[in-house]
This record gives sequence, C-alpha cells and structure tokens, in this order.
Amino acid sequence: MKPKDNEQILFVGIDLGTSRSSISASNGTREWVQSFVGWPKDFIAQQVVGKPVMFGAEALQHRLSLDLFRPLQHGVIKEGIERSEEAVKEIIKHLISLAGPETGRKIFAVVGVPADTLKVNKLAIRKAVADFAHSMMVVSEPFAVAYGMGLLNNAMVIDIGAGTTDFCIMHGTIPSEEDQKTILTAGDYIDDQLFSYLNEKFSNSKFNKNMVREFKEQFSFVREIPEEIRVELPVDGKPVMHDIKNEVRRACESIMPALMETTTEMIARFDPEFQVKIKNNIVLAGGGSLIRGIKEYVQDALKEYGPCNVKCVEDPLFAGSDGALKLAQDMPEKYWEQL
Repeated sequence: MKPKDNEQILFVGIDLGTSRSSISASNGTREWVQSFVGWPKDFIAQQVVGKPVMFGAEALQHRLSLDLFRPLQHGVIKEGIERSEEAVKEIIKHLISLAGPETGRKIFAVVGVPADTLKVNKLAIRKAVADFAHSMMVVSEPFAVAYGMGLLNNAMVIDIGAGTTDFCIMHGTIPSEEDQKTILTAGDYIDDQLFSYLNEKFSNSKFNKNMVREFKEQFSFVREIPEEIRVELPVDGKPVMHDIKNEVRRACESIMPALMETTTEMIARFDPEFQVKIKNNIVLAGGGSLIRGIKEYVQDALKEYGPCNVKCVEDPLFAGSDGALKLAQDMPEKYWEQL
C-alpha cells in the first residue's frame, strides 16, 4: 500500500555522490550540483562572496575566499572533520530547495548513497534529511539505478563514481549486503594517477588537481582513440601546449584491473545456473560510464568467461536520482521511515 494523500506529497529521489549530487522530483524538477560546500573564511570573504554558504561550481570559483568541503570521501562522510556532517545537511537542504516544494507540502525522500555510506553513515544521513523531509528511505546508488531501469532480476549494475565503484547484483528481491560490493578505485583514483603521471612527465609545468580533474572529464578513454590530446599548461608563467594522451589512458585504465576482478568474483560466487543471465545484463553507471571505450573494454575482458552483454546508462548524471524517485513513488507505506 502506497502512502495516502499522494497529491499532498512531493516525492524526491536524491543521489548523494562524492563528486556530484542530483535530485529528481515528482513535480518534474531535475537539478544537480557538484558536491562542494563552502563557507566564507572571514568578514572580508563574506563581503566578497555575498552569501553565507555556496555550493558546487560557484563555491569552486570562490574557493580562495571559502572554507571548502567535499564531505564524502571514498563514499563515506569524512570522520573527525566537524563540518562534514553539516556540509551533507547543507547539500540536502540545497537540493530540496532546488526542487521547489510548495509551502506545507509533505516531502518523502529516497536517498541513494554509495554502499559504504549506507553501512557506516546511515544515522548521519538520517539526521541530514530529518529537518527537510517527513519520511525517508536510504538505498545504495546501484540499486536505485537498477530500479529506475526496471532491472529487477538477473542483472548487474556497476556504478563508477568519484570516491567508489559500487557493484550490485539484482536477482528478483531487494539486494542484501552480500549482493553488493564497494571498491575504492574510481574517479578520484584516476585523478590522483593522472596528477602523478603529469607531474612526472612535465616537472616544469604548474597545474593543480582541479585542472587535472577537468582534463579527465573532457578526454577520458581506455583502449585506443585516433585523435591527439593536447592541453595548455603554464611553464614559467607562459602557456605551453602539452601532449597528455598516454597519461590520460594510463590513468583511466588504472581502475580496470580491480573493476574486472570484482566483477568476475561476484559473478563466480553467484548461483551457477544464473551466471550466464547476469553476464548478459551488465550495466555501467555513474560518471565513469562516460569513459570512452569502457563498455568494450569490460565486454572484451569477460569474453573468456563466455558470451556477455554490457551497456551504459543513457543519463549517468540523473540515473541514480531518477531511480530513487521511481522507488519513492512505488514504495509501499510500510517501508518508509517517519521523521
């Protein structure tokens, strides 16, 4: 039985990610923000930025004036940093405000988080949502993606985010902890590798992690591509063009051994009568699914285990929040936690 008085309820699906967070609402709103929160460092900064708190790209743009937080690290809320939980709360508040709820309308929220956040930080997520919603449910991000795509049986979702890569096998029931696994080789790992490779090759050039992340997001690929990848990096203050193609490929391919090992391990321990069906229904999600050639890489790597079929979600930015919204709209009343 679904919640009563549906017309008085705004259902929202939230994908709370390490790098990006998005919201999809039953009033048709879809919004996203980079998962950065910044507070002015002092009264001068307050006058410069003109706001008590900033989010996403705007916060990054003013980062020199802000105490800047990206509250999730490797898929969990950073421990020992006082403002991390506050930053999560601000992101949730900001996303819900972007959904434009009408005054007095109840909000029922399904929040998708990395699998390790679900295990470690469920209470913190509950506290972050409690002030802004009337009922909630926390689910893993790959489960939300699978539900949104109708992949309820004999399927595997691999959600390649910034802090974690999350795996989930769907087999006709709500997935248990045994059906899900998280590894830490994901987008941030690629950034670290690329930064290291570029530092090694272009020791006289100046660049930072933010620039390297933008290179990855613009040029990421595995296997081969025909075109060159050239970027501008300053040397002694002068802009100089650099060829970074080999470094981008090495960095992107650095996550593939762990990804393939976990994929084959999870399939191998599943019921042998259903393994072929799982291998023929693998879906790549998250920002990592945008890496050029990754679908073919996974498909080729699994060939020795028999026929398989791999595809990527069409809209990795909203696949998680759209799935969480669909869950919210379909969820029987008994599954909701009242806040």
